[in-house]
Amino acid sequence: MAGLKYWVWLSEVKGLTNRSKLLLLDYFGTPENVYYADEDEYRLVEGIEPRQIALLKEKSLENADRILGACSRLGLRLLTMQDADYPVRLRNIFEPPCLLYVKGQLPVIDEEVAVAMVGTRKASPYGIEAAEKIAYGLCRQGAVVISGAAAGVDSASHRGALRAGGKTIAVLGNGLDVVYPAENEWLYRDIAASGALISEYPPGTAAEAWHFPVRNRIISGLSLATIVVEAPEKSGALITANTALEQGRDVFAVPGPIDAPLSRGCNRLIADGAAGLITDSWDVLREYEAIYPHKILGERVELPRTLGYQAREEQAHAKQAAAEEVPSLPTLNLKTNDAGLTDDQIAIARTLQDGALQVDDLIEKTQIPTRRVLSALTMMELEGYVEQGSGKHFSLTVTLLEE
Repeated sequence: MAGLKYWVWLSEVKGLTNRSKLLLLDYFGTPENVYYADEDEYRLVEGIEPRQIALLKEKSLENADRILGACSRLGLRLLTMQDADYPVRLRNIFEPPCLLYVKGQLPVIDEEVAVAMVGTRKASPYGIEAAEKIAYGLCRQGAVVISGAAAGVDSASHRGALRAGGKTIAVLGNGLDVVYPAENEWLYRDIAASGALISEYPPGTAAEAWHFPVRNRIISGLSLATIVVEAPEKSGALITANTALEQGRDVFAVPGPIDAPLSRGCNRLIADGAAGLITDSWDVLREYEAIYPHKILGERVELPRTLGYQAREEQAHAKQAAAEEVPSLPTLNLKTNDAGLTDDQIAIARTLQDGALQVDDLIEKTQIPTRRVLSALTMMELEGYVEQGSGKHFSLTVTLLEE
C-alpha cells in the first residue's frame, strides 16, 4: 500500500502528459524511483522537456495521501499497470493509463469476450432498443459488455447487460464517486454490483468534456470489438471506433435509416468498409466462437418479449386504428411471475393497482428505500409495466392476476 502513494503522486503531477509518465516509468522502473530522482537524472530521459522537469520538482505527497484516504472510505481499489492483474489488452495499447481506480469486481478481462458498445447520448427510441437488445444478447451468450455509462446508448447497453444477468463494465470520464449524468445513480450501483466501474481519474474529479475522448481509448482497449449502435457524422462514438481500429480491434455498426441524421456515422462506417454490419449479438460473437468456445454459447437469443418501445409503438398504432374501442390491458400473472419481476417490482405493482401514485407516495406505502423504488420503476417502465404521466404520477399498464 505504501508504494501506491507514489503511483498516485505521478498520475497527479499537473501538466505532465500520460506519454511523459510512461517515458519516466520506462526509464526509472517504478514511480518511487521517479519521485526520488533529481533534476540531472530527469534530463537523461529522452522525450522529457525542461518544462516537464520543472513540474517534477513538486514532491509533496499530501494530495496522494488525501486521494488514498478517499479511496479507502469509498471502497475503491487501485490497479497499476505493473500489477499482475492489469489487463494485457490494455497495457499493449498506445499510451495505456498508468493507474486505474476500480469499484466492484473487475473480471479477468484477457480471458473474457469483452465487447464495447458506444453511441450518441441523444439516442432515438430505435437506438435505445437496439443497444439494449444487442447488449442483452451479448451477455446471455457469454460476453462482457463495456461502455461509458453516459446517457443514451451507453446507459441502454448497460441496462441490457444487467437485464441478462451478465457482467458489464463502465469506464467513466470522472471520479467514481461522481455520478454523471445524475439520473444514473442507480445504474452506477447496479453496475458495481454485477461488474465494475473504472476510471483513470481520482475520486472527486468532475466530468469534463475533454475527459471523454481520452477515456475512449480505455473502452476500446479493454475490448475485442467495438459496436457503434447509433452515431451522427461527428460524435464521440466515431472517435472510439477510430481508436479501436488504430488499436487493431474489430469494429461493427448497427445500420439505420438512410435519412436519419443519428445513423449517418454508422452507415458511413459500413459503407467505407471500416465496420461490419450487424443486426444482433450473434453477428459479432460468431467471429470469436472458435477462439473462446468455453465462453460463448453458440446459439442466438432474443430479448424477452416485454411491453418495451416496440410493443408500445404497436399498441399506439392499434389504438389509433380503433380509437372508438377501449383496448383491454395486457395481463401480468404475479402468482407464476413469468415476467421475472423482483420482490420490489411486485410490491410496487400491487400498490399501483388502486391508482396512479407519485414516487414519494410509493415509498411511503411500500416502505421500500428510495433508491430501490427508483430502480424498480425504471426497469418496469422500460419493460412497459408502468408508465409515467403528468405530475410524475406512475400508473400500471397491465392488469394484475393473482391466481
